[in-house]
Amino acid sequence: MSAIEKSVIIATRGSELALWQAHFLQAELKNQGIDSTLNIIKTKGDKIQDLSFDKIEGKGFFTKEIEDALLDGSAHIAVHSMKDLPTDNPEGLVIGAVSYREDARDCLLINKTSVAEGQVLKLQNGAVIGTSSSRRKAQMLHLRNDLVMKDIRGNVPTRIQKLRDGHYDGILLAAAGVTRLALDLSDFEVIYFHPREFTPAPSQGVLAFQCRAEDVETRKILAKLHHSDVSSCTNVERKVLKMMGGGCHMPLGVYCEKDSAGNYRAYGSMAHHVDEPLTKVSIAQTTTDQLAENLFNALNKK
Repeated sequence: MSAIEKSVIIATRGSELALWQAHFLQAELKNQGIDSTLNIIKTKGDKIQDLSFDKIEGKGFFTKEIEDALLDGSAHIAVHSMKDLPTDNPEGLVIGAVSYREDARDCLLINKTSVAEGQVLKLQNGAVIGTSSSRRKAQMLHLRNDLVMKDIRGNVPTRIQKLRDGHYDGILLAAAGVTRLALDLSDFEVIYFHPREFTPAPSQGVLAFQCRAEDVETRKILAKLHHSDVSSCTNVERKVLKMMGGGCHMPLGVYCEKDSAGNYRAYGSMAHHVDEPLTKVSIAQTTTDQLAENLFNALNKK
């Protein structure tokens, strides 16, 4: 069954942010005159809420069940946060398009009762910071090794409520999710990290639209939504991740951007463990040719 034979079916997770992403894709398709419906799927990562990401076995724990829906024909397109997507597509699936890039930064939300003016990051000594990302833990401990890193799970609004309830002094989130959900953060102190300094996850802020390789009609539809300027950078970021052999629980950040002069600049940060020294490198080139390889070599040389 091809996408043009009936309304396009979009496979998505059911969180507020995932549904925002799916509705965004629906609007993009509607602009092409294409109707769509949603197939909401609960993934392994959604079901397991008592473990941090690095303790869940395997890769793709937010994507596998959604990809299975593509493979069994119960959906035409899957929409993913690209940073959650493993670097290797399952056999028979391809990324048909990537979206624009929303704010790639990470942000730190601090309870106003925990704000310590004059301290680095305005955090009191021994502040408890919520994140389940080993990448964020490593970079925060690089900035302040006195901080206490505590796992936090749940969707974005749930995490913010846990902060409001006083379970943490601060939490780390992707700015893209906060922006897309238009959340009110007025009751927090908010610090945004520059992606060159606090390196995001590979392809953070970008959506990936996946389909079956043999579904030519759907691929033609998605081709019209593709942002090639974004993919030129995310290809570099994801290639470094693939060369590292890591999943999204690896303490690795990679960010690539094209500057106003047309040059590509890539930034990487890596630690072997969250509490071990952080390696940070940056490389500038006129093209992306061998940029991922050069960044990978620089990260592993230090």
